[in-house]
Amino acid sequence: MTNSQPSPVMKPAFAREELPLRVRDAAIFLGVSPQTVYLWVERKQIPHLRVMGRNIRFLKSELEPFRAQFKQEVENWQDQ
Repeated sequence: MTNSQPSPVMKPAFAREELPLRVRDAAIFLGVSPQTVYLWVERKQIPHLRVMGRNIRFLKSELEPFRAQFKQEVENWQDQ
């Protein structure tokens, strides 16, 4: 008899890689309007990627520290 074990389930390649977020999705994730996200991009205040020239994309892993910093600044401002 052979010792047969079930083969591991293969996940698609895109499941392992992070899919970039669009402006609307980044705005929802950050809790702000898309206009605010565009303003932050214009001022180079938020980490972003330019795709095909004008399209803007965001990596969630880069937005998480930005969101934490943004939330802290808002809380500090509200405490004043």
